Amino acid sequence: MHQPIRWQEWGEAAFAAAQRENKPMLLDIGAVWCHWCHVMDRESYDDPEVAQIVNENFIAVKVDRDERPDIDSRYQAAVSAISGQGGWPLTAFLTPDGKPFYGGTYFPPQDQWGRPSFKRVLTSIANAYHEKHADVTEQAQMVEQTISHAESFTGRSGRFSPHVIEAIVKSALGMFDTRNGGFGQAPKFPHPGVLDLLMEHYQRTGDEQVKNAFVTTLERMANGGVYDQLAGGFHRYSVDERWVVPHFEKMCYDNSELLKNYVHGYQVTGTKFFADVALDIIRWTEEWLSDRERGGFYASQDADHSMEDDGDYFTWTVAEAKAALSEEESAVACLHYDINEIGEMHHNPAKNVLYVRASIEEIAGRLKIAPDQVRDLLQSAKRKMYEARLARPTPYIDKTVYVGWNSLCVSAYLEAAKALRLEDARHFALRSLDRILSEAWRPEEGLLHVIAYSDPGAARREVRGGLDDYAFTAIACLDAYEATADLSYFKFARKITDSMIEQFFDPVSGGFFDTESGGSSQTLGVLSARRKPFQDSPTPAGNSMAAIALVRMHGYTNDASYRDKAEQTMEVFAGTAEQFGIFGATYGIAAVHFSQPHTQVVVIGTGDQAEQMWKAAWARFAFNKSAIKLTPNEAIARNLPPALAVTIPGVPGIQETKVTAVVCSGFSCQPPVSEPEELTRTLQEALKKSAA
Repeated sequence: MHQPIRWQEWGEAAFAAAQRENKPMLLDIGAVWCHWCHVMDRESYDDPEVAQIVNENFIAVKVDRDERPDIDSRYQAAVSAISGQGGWPLTAFLTPDGKPFYGGTYFPPQDQWGRPSFKRVLTSIANAYHEKHADVTEQAQMVEQTISHAESFTGRSGRFSPHVIEAIVKSALGMFDTRNGGFGQAPKFPHPGVLDLLMEHYQRTGDEQVKNAFVTTLERMANGGVYDQLAGGFHRYSVDERWVVPHFEKMCYDNSELLKNYVHGYQVTGTKFFADVALDIIRWTEEWLSDRERGGFYASQDADHSMEDDGDYFTWTVAEAKAALSEEESAVACLHYDINEIGEMHHNPAKNVLYVRASIEEIAGRLKIAPDQVRDLLQSAKRKMYEARLARPTPYIDKTVYVGWNSLCVSAYLEAAKALRLEDARHFALRSLDRILSEAWRPEEGLLHVIAYSDPGAARREVRGGLDDYAFTAIACLDAYEATADLSYFKFARKITDSMIEQFFDPVSGGFFDTESGGSSQTLGVLSARRKPFQDSPTPAGNSMAAIALVRMHGYTNDASYRDKAEQTMEVFAGTAEQFGIFGATYGIAAVHFSQPHTQVVVIGTGDQAEQMWKAAWARFAFNKSAIKLTPNEAIARNLPPALAVTIPGVPGIQETKVTAVVCSGFSCQPPVSEPEELTRTLQEALKKSAA
C-alpha cells in the first residue's frame, strides 16, 4: 500500500480499466514469505521512476499466491512456457483481457546476471504492445493454448495398476543421494510424500535399501541447517545438497507433512530421535504458528525481518554465540554447530547457519569431558542462544488462516497425538478443525479458502475453496472421527466429500478440476482453463488426496459410487503417472489405499486395558489401516458409520464388560480379541494378507 504504484486487486474492475484505457496489464504474483519478492519490491516497485513507467503504461495488479493458488498455477504455467522458468515473484504481462504474452520472475533494477533491467523490460513491453499489437495477440493465443494443455491429461488415461507404486519407489531410489540423503542435487526439497511412501513400502517388503533411503534422509535433514536447531521446525528448502544453507521461510504445510514423516519414522524404526524431532516441530508450531485463543494454524514465518536482512535472525557469528554463552557452553556449541569465523552466508561471511557437525561423543573426546556433561552444556547453550535470538528483530508471522493448510496441520497433529500420546496436541487439532467447520463450511455453498487474514483490519475478501481445501478437509474430518469416535466428524466428512464431487468432479473424463466451474470470477484472464492437478508441488496433489478421501469414505460406507469415482480419478493419470516419479508420490499413496483392502480396528471398552489395546492398534504404520475406540454404549448401529453399523453390533461378545478389539478387513470382521499382544498378531496378519 505504501508503494507509488497504483496497484489494483485481481477482479473485474482491473480488467475493465485495462480494456477501457487499452493498456496491457502488469501482474505481480508473490507471497509474504518470499525473499526475492521483497527484494524486487525494494529495488523496483518502491522506485518512483519505475512507478511512473508502470502507472502511465500499465494496469498493475498484485496477487498473493497463497490466497489465490488458482491464479498462480495458471500464470506459472504461462510464464514457464514463455521463459522456461517459474517461481516467485512471478512477473507477467497480459493483454487487457488477461491473456499472458511475456513474463519472467525477478527482474533486477539494472542490466545484470544476464537479465535485462526492469525499467528496460517495462518500456519495451509498453512499446511492443502498441507498435506490434498483432504479434502480441498471436503470442498470447499461443500461450493460452499451452496453459490449456499444461495439465489436461487428455488422451493419457489408462487402466490403473498397483505397479505404479513400485515404479515411484524405484524412481526415488534412483534419485537418492546416498551421501547426504534426499533426492537429486541442489536445491533440495524434502518431498514428504515420497518419504511416507518409502516407509510404507518398507513396512510391507522389509527392503533394507528402501529403509536406508528414508532413514538417511530423515537424519540428515534434522541434523542440517534446513532444520531450526534452536526453535524446532523446518525451513522451506536447502540451497545446497548437504541441507546446510536454507531459504529461511517456514511454512505450516511443510511442517505438517514433515511432522507426519517423523512420526511415521518413529513408528517404523522405533528411533527416539525421530519422535524428538516430531515433538520439536509441534513445539515450534505451538509457539509461532498457532492461534491459541481461537484454534487454527497460521500460514508462515518470514525468512527476513527487513529488506536488508537475509536470514540474520536465524544465523550466528562467533562473537554473537560467545556473548550469549559461558566459555564452556561456547566451546561445546561452536563444535556441535560448526560456528566459525567464516560461515556459510554470502552476504555476511561471518554469519553461520547452525547445523550438527560434531556428535556428543566426538565433542567429549576433543574436550576431554564426559558425554553427559557435554549433553548438559549443549542443552543450556541451546536455551540461552534461543533466548538471545528472541531479543532480535523477529521475522513477520503471516497469521492468515487457510482452510486447506489448516486441515493438513490438523491431520498431522492427530497422527502425532495417536502415535506419541499427546493429549494437548489432539485437543488443539480438534479445536482448530471445529473452527474451520464453523467458519469455513456453508452447507448450501461449500467451503471457503480463507477464514482469517493476517491483518485484522483489512477488508475481508471472500475466496471460494478449491479442490485442495475440500480434499484436505474431508480427510481431516475422517482423521478426527477416528481420533474421537464422534460421528459428527464423519458426517461432516461425508458432506464435504459429496460437495467436492458435485462441484469439482469431471463426470465425462473422471478426475477433479481444481476450481468450481462457472461464475464471472472464473472467466477472468485465463481462469477458464481447466486444470486437474496431479503433481505434489509443494502440497500434496489435489486429485490424489481426493482419491484417498473417496477410498476412505468407501471404507466407512460401502457405497460403491465413492470407490468408482476414486478409480476413475486414478485412471485419468494412470497412463503417465510413472513418468512423474517422486512428484507423483501422493498418487502412489492413493494407489496403496486403492489397491489394498481397508483394515479397520475397533476397540470397545473403557479404562487402562482399552488404552493399551488402542495403543497396540496404532503402533504399526500403514496407509490402509484405521482404528477407533468406542465405549460399549457407542458400539451400536445408530452411533456408527454405515459400514461399521452393519458389522460391529453383530460381533459376538462386544457388549460384555471386558475390553475387546475387532479387526475388520474388506467389510468382514474377525472374532474379537481381548489382549494387546493378540490384537498385534491379528492386525499384522490382516495387513500382511491385504498387501499380498
